[in-house]
Amino acid sequence: MSDTQPLAQLRAAISDLPAPIYLRVKQAIISQIRSGSWLAHQRVPSETELVNALNVSRMTINRALRELTGEGWLVRMQGVGTFVAEQKGHTAMLEVGSIAEEIAARGHHYRNQVVVLEQVQADEKLAHAFSVNIGEPLFYSQLVHYDNDMAVQLETRYVNPALAADYLQQDFRTITPHHYLSKVAPLTSGEHIVEAVLADETQQGLLEVTASQPCLLIQRRTWHHSQVVTVARLLYPGTRYQLVGSFSSSQR
Repeated sequence: MSDTQPLAQLRAAISDLPAPIYLRVKQAIISQIRSGSWLAHQRVPSETELVNALNVSRMTINRALRELTGEGWLVRMQGVGTFVAEQKGHTAMLEVGSIAEEIAARGHHYRNQVVVLEQVQADEKLAHAFSVNIGEPLFYSQLVHYDNDMAVQLETRYVNPALAADYLQQDFRTITPHHYLSKVAPLTSGEHIVEAVLADETQQGLLEVTASQPCLLIQRRTWHHSQVVTVARLLYPGTRYQLVGSFSSSQR
């Protein structure tokens, strides 16, 4: 990419919306990163180049770049320049989606490792969650999901055999639990809890994280009509993933 291309792209991306100019510059830069026009580790134009090309004050450019750096979009290296940061993967906080599709949509390579796939007996907590008797059979799986060979999610899942009888016979290297369950018992409702946690020793090994590295945990239970299909724990290294949600309201 030539030195003038990023500046031309940025000029074209700045909207005419009635927003503060520093915010319009920020939004334009974010747009270039999200679209893939500005790639991770690519050097972005200097403050002087941006001031001259966009015809705005240095204070405006400095504020935009400073805030983008604080928000994780850019990395500024003293004496070297400003570069596009490696962006975290993300998953929708208020939706139940496929991590394989999320990773593929970013143009990255997806794979998984099946750690456990077996039948277990429901203990008191699981019996309550599934509304079954203690000791009744459940299917259990544990998978590690990888984005470009980096572990980004540890999925621990209990499944209702009455709704997914062939669960243990699936080759989850070629079809994820999400895809299989979406076919045999489509989600009609669900609930989840999101919290920050530290991984235990086993989880640290599977996710390749340290004991002090924070993780994001989604605890999710889903239903097919009146029956619970699955109870899952989805653990993400906090430095590699972010949860994204959106909402709208008539009140501000």
